[in-house]
Amino acid sequence: MESELILHEGGCHCGKVKWRVKAATSVVAWRCNCSDCSMRGNIHFIVPSSNFELLDDSKDFITTYTFGTHTAKHTFCKVCGITSFYIPRSNPDGVAVTVKCVKSGTLDHVEVKSYDGQNWEVSHKKTGIASFSKE
Repeated sequence: MESELILHEGGCHCGKVKWRVKAATSVVAWRCNCSDCSMRGNIHFIVPSSNFELLDDSKDFITTYTFGTHTAKHTFCKVCGITSFYIPRSNPDGVAVTVKCVKSGTLDHVEVKSYDGQNWEVSHKKTGIASFSKE
């Protein structure tokens, strides 16, 4: 049985980037060891893009970094540099939300799974991560 979806709020450190995401109170998050995620220590959960909404003038404070296949869109705040969300290569139809950037009080449980981003193709098939951005 799937959990009911609720609205979580979050954003970057300085508050210029703010968003709302519809997700369960218990989520599966991913710790990736690709060159970017491992440097940032990022742990994220993935939602369909339709469940994610940027608020106010947040888009004016976002810049994007890409590398490799340029499929992933690593977004971060132009002011404080925090990546509170991004479009992952594994789920270009979804949004990866940084767990630590969700305001406290709405996430009850986070199960952290490993994603071997250094062996991306194998891990993509093995983990079933692509299903996490589907409605």
